Amino acid sequence: MMRSVSPTPSCASMRSDISKYSEQSQSRRKESEGMKNLAEKKKFHEDLVNIFRELENRVITFMKHELERFKKLLRNDNIKYYDKGVDDNYDAREGALNIALHFLRKMNQIDLADSLEKCPIELCQQKLKSNLKKKYKRVLQGISQQGKSELLEKIYTDLFITEGRGDVFSSENEISCIEKATRTQDTEEKPIECNSIFQPLPGEEKAIRLVLTNGVAGIGKSISVQKFILDWANGVENQEIELIFPLPFRELNLKKEKYSLMEILHQFFPETKGMMFTKRKDYKVLFIFDGLDECRHPLQFKKNEIWSDLTTPTSMDVLLTNLIKGNLLPNALIWITSRPAAANHIPPECIDLVSEVRGFNDEQKEEYFRKKIEDQMLAERVIKLIKESRSLYIMCHIPIFCWICATVFETILLETESSRASKQQILNTLTQMYLHFLIFQTKRKTEKYDDEKSSCCGSPQWDEKGTRALGQLAFDNLLDNNLIFCDSDLTDCGISVEDAFVYSGMCTQIFKEDSGILFGTAFSFVHLSIQEFMAALYAHICMSKDNRNVFADEDTCSEKETNMTDLLKNAVDKALNSNSGQLDLFLRFLLGLSLESNQKLLPGLLTYSERTSQSKEEIVKHIKDKLKENLSAERSINLFYCLNELNDKSLVDDIQNQLKSGSLSCTKLSPAQWSALVFVLQTSEKVIEDFDLKKFQRSDECLKRLLPVVKTATKARLDNCCLTQESCLAIAKILSSSSLKELDLSGNAIKDIGVEILACELQNPQCKLETLRLSKGSITGEGYALLASALRRNLHLKELDMGGNDPGDSGVKLLTGLQKDSICKLDTVRFYFISHCDIFFKPSIRTCSRVTICLF
Repeated sequence: MMRSVSPTPSCASMRSDISKYSEQSQSRRKESEGMKNLAEKKKFHEDLVNIFRELENRVITFMKHELERFKKLLRNDNIKYYDKGVDDNYDAREGALNIALHFLRKMNQIDLADSLEKCPIELCQQKLKSNLKKKYKRVLQGISQQGKSELLEKIYTDLFITEGRGDVFSSENEISCIEKATRTQDTEEKPIECNSIFQPLPGEEKAIRLVLTNGVAGIGKSISVQKFILDWANGVENQEIELIFPLPFRELNLKKEKYSLMEILHQFFPETKGMMFTKRKDYKVLFIFDGLDECRHPLQFKKNEIWSDLTTPTSMDVLLTNLIKGNLLPNALIWITSRPAAANHIPPECIDLVSEVRGFNDEQKEEYFRKKIEDQMLAERVIKLIKESRSLYIMCHIPIFCWICATVFETILLETESSRASKQQILNTLTQMYLHFLIFQTKRKTEKYDDEKSSCCGSPQWDEKGTRALGQLAFDNLLDNNLIFCDSDLTDCGISVEDAFVYSGMCTQIFKEDSGILFGTAFSFVHLSIQEFMAALYAHICMSKDNRNVFADEDTCSEKETNMTDLLKNAVDKALNSNSGQLDLFLRFLLGLSLESNQKLLPGLLTYSERTSQSKEEIVKHIKDKLKENLSAERSINLFYCLNELNDKSLVDDIQNQLKSGSLSCTKLSPAQWSALVFVLQTSEKVIEDFDLKKFQRSDECLKRLLPVVKTATKARLDNCCLTQESCLAIAKILSSSSLKELDLSGNAIKDIGVEILACELQNPQCKLETLRLSKGSITGEGYALLASALRRNLHLKELDMGGNDPGDSGVKLLTGLQKDSICKLDTVRFYFISHCDIFFKPSIRTCSRVTICLF
């Protein structure tokens, strides 16, 4: 019997079997996954319990630690142990303090909460004041190793500080600014006491957060900052400020890594460890950033991200820009000092007050010498000698130049009484002053390091290699307008860091070293003028020793030009081509050092030849040829100072003789003579406050030539001088930056177009004109309307004379209607009586509430 064959499974049954298997498999997987998830969830819950148990223990331990610390703070106990590790726990400690303050206030312990909130600040303040007092109580006159330090309070002389002017951000040559400032006598300038820098000005209520203080190099900005800090640390001034953090830009320059603001503070000021900025809004913390012109950070205010985090690291540039803009610590006060050319790096909208350090006035100059020189009879002799040289006396506007003068003259007069008369004749130029300063410092080095070779009264032992190296450093960086040098700048000139101390010892106060707290060592010359002098000396050494013109590698100079005349001509041309006057003082020193009398003071460094004498004649002619060209007043004046360094006063003597004879009003002058006239008038010991154009020549050209003199006067008499609208344009250019209070243009046909030009500047808040006379100026009703519109925005004009013009009824009404304007300060308007004017019926003086209208 045959067995039956099993039927073949159908496709349907096979699919059914597979489906069942799949479902069973998925069911088993889900069951397995569910069990796994349950296990993981159970483990997570267990871990979470453990983690939070550990977290609770740590939080409780931390809070107990902090609460114990808070109790010690309130009891004024020593908390040194409790301040360990604050860099890692700043945020946590701030949170703990905020929690404690919150619950204390909830418990109605308001006084205790307020006291606790102030404790870290007060503790930090005590330590900070103590350390700042030690750091700032003395002023170093020279480098820290060899320089002489004196108590700041003993030698400090008040500086003239004013509210900033409209042209404060000018890039004009600083020496020109100095010389100009000594001639400007603005009676309405608002003087500001250094310690009142953050107090609102009289009549203003706006709170001051950021102050920008300008001033040329060496004018006393850093000393003002030092005095402010010392008075605060001594508890004398500004005690409402809780903390002051001085952070000079030069100490931040090498900062490349990322740091948080708190890390910066902790490293610069270790006493801030443990101190926290809480949410309290009335903190008064002051950051002082001294030397904006020395800052090497880009200060990218527009590109940098907004940053308000105190504890997260970022770049120094981000920290600086956000502190200045107020994103980081918005309630902190900021004080920035700068030379004028660098001030525009700060956006104007960030600045609440611009102040300007003007240096010493004449009384302060003499006060400084009497404080600096202990022997008062000697001090009086030094003052007398300096006064006899107008150029030196002008430069004493700068405190550091007073120090140089005091050093040189005191030394010379002490060396021998018999030298008094001769030295009185010799030291009458800047070059001679700086030469003797260099000689004195070199003798000091020789006496200190090798007193067997030379005494202080003997001949100096010149270190040619060291002097050349310092000169190269000065020259190369002067061309790049660099005043601060790092290690690589020194090695490029063949100076090692170790050598720098020897060279600075050689020159003592000529070269100084600054040790930053964080960032190593930076170097600079004590003052820009010393760098300029050393650069000029280097140029002469290269010519004398190597027959090499330092400008030979420049496109403007051929390598064949290797004689002294070519060097001096190159320097004159380069200085004239610099709009900022960057090489003006360098040029003066370079020319002064070309004289035989000066070169003989540097035996071994410079070699005098007959060719040098011929070079003087050629360069004097070159300068006089340049004066015939249409140069700016600043460039012309510097060239006359250059002629003074070369002992050539022919142009000046000629003009002075004509001034004495009174012949200038009828003499036609050459361009060089015009420049000489401006120079003589501007450097005169007596400031011209009342300028009368009729003493010179009655013309538009004469007024334009003498505009720099008009700018420093308080009163300008330009009446009946045949002037046109061209003169109005010239006057308008200086109105907002001049000292003019009274301007008389009567009797000149300036017409309506001239009034329109003047009206534009009358609206400028910086225009301080109080009296304006425009009688008999061929002005019609259109001109009156322009004046009326301008005076509605004018803050200073009090008196207006419009007699002899034909305004028509509408013109008179427009001007007299100004009495209703609250902004306009005009109180007197003068007209000649006009018969067809129907608003007045007879000659009289009428008073309409505020404006007096005089009819003649």
